[in-house]
Amino acid sequence: MNKKLLRNPVFIVSAAVILLLVLIGAINPIGFGSVAGTLFNFTTINFGWFYLLAVFIIILFLIFIAVSKYGSIRLGADSDRPEFPFFTWIGMLFSAGFGAGLVFWGVAEPMSHFFTTPFDNPAQTEEAARIAMGYSFFHWGISQWSVFAIVGLVIGFLQFRKKKPGLVSAALEPVVGSKPLVKHSVDSLAVIATVMGIATSLGLGVLQMNGGLNAVWGIDNSFGIQLAIIGVMFVAYTLSSSTGLHKGIAYLSNLNLGLALVLMIFVFFAGPTVFILETFTLAIGDYITNFVQYSLRLQPYQGGDWVLGWTIFYWAWAIAWSPFVGAFVARVSRGRTIREFILGVMVIPPAIACVWIAVFGGTALWYDLKQGTSIAEAVDADLTSALFQTFDQLPLTSIMSVLAILLIFTFLVTSADSATYILASMTSFGSLNPPTAFKIVWGVLMSAIAAVLLYAGGLEALQTASLISALPFTLLLLLMVFSFLKIIKGETIPIRQADLRRFERLQREARRMQEKKR
Repeated sequence: MNKKLLRNPVFIVSAAVILLLVLIGAINPIGFGSVAGTLFNFTTINFGWFYLLAVFIIILFLIFIAVSKYGSIRLGADSDRPEFPFFTWIGMLFSAGFGAGLVFWGVAEPMSHFFTTPFDNPAQTEEAARIAMGYSFFHWGISQWSVFAIVGLVIGFLQFRKKKPGLVSAALEPVVGSKPLVKHSVDSLAVIATVMGIATSLGLGVLQMNGGLNAVWGIDNSFGIQLAIIGVMFVAYTLSSSTGLHKGIAYLSNLNLGLALVLMIFVFFAGPTVFILETFTLAIGDYITNFVQYSLRLQPYQGGDWVLGWTIFYWAWAIAWSPFVGAFVARVSRGRTIREFILGVMVIPPAIACVWIAVFGGTALWYDLKQGTSIAEAVDADLTSALFQTFDQLPLTSIMSVLAILLIFTFLVTSADSATYILASMTSFGSLNPPTAFKIVWGVLMSAIAAVLLYAGGLEALQTASLISALPFTLLLLLMVFSFLKIIKGETIPIRQADLRRFERLQREARRMQEKKR
């Protein structure tokens, strides 16, 4: 391995910080969990408004860029074309951006809102079900993906069009300058935020896999089982990462999308099909109608912490993920136009997520409302059982549960594989082909921090980790908006084919008019 890579300050500092957190959490899990909880309360109570405003500003900026003249610029040379087929590209976006999180929350979130409502309306009623679906669509819609899109847009533009390293520091250079201390600090922060965000997703997936194993085979929900799952997962994504971007991640992404479609289509037809369609249509309307209100909603007058525990957690989670997901979607989007990139990233994965929630969450709601089941109560007692409680009401329960466990596992492996690639790239000066040894190092550290967080406090510790690491990175995202504006202003706008054909037609007509005058 190149000795220069081993002396990279970003690798040394970020790896040391993560290793230190792992050791502290392993030696003193109670103290680690207590400190994490204190920081969690501090960030949510004092900076929740900052998360909401930042994400809303980013959405408006991306819409402006997509519809502006800059939308026709490519992430690459004007002659470049997309590197990956459309289906594979969407599969990669879906797997990296959502991972096992959507599988975890697809039933758990609407049923949680149904059981404990976002407003003061009665719980477990038709009104509560409607609000639960609308809010779930909002949380998994364009807001999360706008955060990934802004990072991906700036990094992809600089990496493929300007031939600069695919690093967060390069994206911020027009604003913060190019001093080594500043650049290394920004990149180290991005790496640490990424590891904590990934650890959250891995931990959620491991918890749900353990819940699935308990539901199907009666295996205990215990830290020992969760540690074993992490071990198997580590071996799987280490093997996958050694095959490269065009094999392991591409194949797994297609497998994930295919498995997800099989499960979704089965539940759609085996469940209350018409109710699902009506629920989807109504929830889309509620999402659009309430988008601005939900985007900026806080509770300063009536008190309460519902928004802190849900919307702000989601935005912080997405922000913590954004260096990884943004860099990854940039890497797989080479050759696409800015407009195609923004629309693809901000519309297609959220649309798939809303369909998923309508199918699985809608089915669970129907059984509780119409059949008198108690899925919401079971979910309130154990979030990890949500999906499997729903499968209990459908035919082929065991087969579908096993397929769901497999899907969660492949999602986890794909997310971790993608993350090790990006983390290795971030800590090897933005290399498009980072060393395998760096991938293994980050794979070990990611697995270790996920295990420590589970050991220190389970789901609450996982949520805390993502929020703390996201706070400083939120400011960097806003700086990235200003940075991109400075970069794009001097860019030459390519001539569209339609404009070229119109110009040629006008030229021909002008020549004919001149010939007639002669």
